[in-house]
Amino acid sequence: MVEHLPGKPRRGVRRGIYLLPAFFTVGNIFCGYLSLDFALKESFVTAAALVFAAGFLDGIDGRVARMTRTTSAFGEQLDSLADVISFGVAPSFLVYRWGLSGFDRLGLAASFLFLVCGACRLARFNVQAHVVDKRFFVGLPIPAAACTLSGLIWVFAEHPSEEVKAVFVGVTILLSFLMVSTFRYRSFKDVDLRSRRSAILVPIVGLVLAAGLWQPHWTFGALLVGYAVSAPLAKLVSLRPFARPRPAEEIPAVPTRRPPA
Repeated sequence: MVEHLPGKPRRGVRRGIYLLPAFFTVGNIFCGYLSLDFALKESFVTAAALVFAAGFLDGIDGRVARMTRTTSAFGEQLDSLADVISFGVAPSFLVYRWGLSGFDRLGLAASFLFLVCGACRLARFNVQAHVVDKRFFVGLPIPAAACTLSGLIWVFAEHPSEEVKAVFVGVTILLSFLMVSTFRYRSFKDVDLRSRRSAILVPIVGLVLAAGLWQPHWTFGALLVGYAVSAPLAKLVSLRPFARPRPAEEIPAVPTRRPPA
C-alpha cells in the first residue's frame, strides 16, 4: 500500500484541479451554443440572457485558474476559442435574426463585420497580452461588446420598429469599430477593494444591484453602453482645442548712439 506524503495533493486530485477552469470555459461555449438555438427559435430574450451567462462564466474561469495556480497556454487558447463562439458568432447571429435580416446584404454585412472585428480583437489581445498596461484594454473587449449588443436587444426585444432596427445597423458597426480601435478602456484590475478609497464603491454597487433587481435589462444595458462610450468620451475630453498663436510682443527699439564723426 502506497502512502501519500502529507501536504502533497494526490495526482488525481491535482489533475482535477487543472480541469476545473476548463469546465467553466466549456460552460461558456455551451451558453453561446444554446444562444444560437434560441435565436433560431426567435426566443431573443433568452438568447441575449445566455450571452450574459457566457460572460459571467468567462469572468470566472480566469479567476479560478489564478486562484488554483493552474493557468496554462492551453487554457488561454481554449478561452479565446470559446470567446469567438459566445461573443462573436452568437451575438452577431442574434442581432441578424432579430433585426438586421430585413436589410438584406447590409444587415448581413454589419453582423458579419461584428464577428470579424471580434476575432481580430481577440487575436490582438493574445499577441499583446504581455506587452500592454494591465490597467487598460486596447479596444473594447469582445465580451463587453457582445453583452452591450445583447443588452440593447434585450431592452428592445418586444416588437421593435423599423426605425429601431435601422439604428441597430449603426450600433453594430460602431461596436465593431470600437473593438478594433486603439481607445483605452479601464480594466479595473488595479482596484484594491481593501483600500479606504474603494469604500465609496460600496453604496454605488448597492444602488446598481438594487436597480438590477428592479429593471435588469435597462440597468445592464445602460451600464454596458456607458462603458462602451467611456473611452471615446475620455479621448474627446483629453483633446484640447488648438490655441491660437499669440502675436509676438513688439520689443521697443533701443535708440543707438551714432558713432562720433
